[in-house]
Amino acid sequence: MPTVGDVAQVLEQLAPLALAEDWDNVGLLVGDAAWPAERVMTCLTVTADTVAEALAEGANLIVSHHPLPFRPVKTITAETTVGRLLLQLVKHSIAVYSPHTAFDSASAGINQHLAIGLGLQEILALTPLASDPEEGAGRHGLVGEPLTRRELAERTKQFLNIGAVRIVGADDQSVSRVAIACGSGGSFLDAAAKAGCDVLVTGEASFHTCLEAESLGMGLILAGHFASERFALLSLADYLTDQLPGATVWASRRERDPLRVV
Repeated sequence: MPTVGDVAQVLEQLAPLALAEDWDNVGLLVGDAAWPAERVMTCLTVTADTVAEALAEGANLIVSHHPLPFRPVKTITAETTVGRLLLQLVKHSIAVYSPHTAFDSASAGINQHLAIGLGLQEILALTPLASDPEEGAGRHGLVGEPLTRRELAERTKQFLNIGAVRIVGADDQSVSRVAIACGSGGSFLDAAAKAGCDVLVTGEASFHTCLEAESLGMGLILAGHFASERFALLSLADYLTDQLPGATVWASRRERDPLRVV
């Protein structure tokens, strides 16, 4: 039977923690590396729903993209959401591992998967590491065939299996080079512009970032934070299943995007 430490080693090979941003909190965040990891659940975020599922399904380990805890905590009590979740996890010996920005930036990480899923070619990191140009934050690449922003938006919807995206810029503007930044990726706008990209595909961006994109003549396609990352947790569950004989691994079935379009 694999241990939490065994799973951590597999994840470290896929998404080395050295790739994580300095401000991030990654790795084994709750639990003991020696604990068993016979049942592993992946999810985007540790919430009351995903913890309830982990308890109901007898999970030993939650691999959550978003860290819990993320920021330092001074107290762990039932008076806060973070405290309540941590108390439940420790009480039932459920460990938590988060790869977060290490998984975003890895050569086989979320941004790479999203770029491939959108059919980009000659894919490069948007802010490559000096040690390995295939690793680093964000991605950019060529579409390979003439596309408009609307056509790229439709391709994004199809790949992520969502009903709508938001667009900044004219629908019929042609697209050649596309930047990718999963999650809240508005901060990559300047890097995308410097790379000569026509559009940045991300999860969400602030109102002022949208205005800045307009001023730069660059398009934005906003797929939603959840949709831009959640798909990768499904494939991560499949990957861990292949790498961990004897373990049962699944992607959370209760997790949902908290935002709805009405």
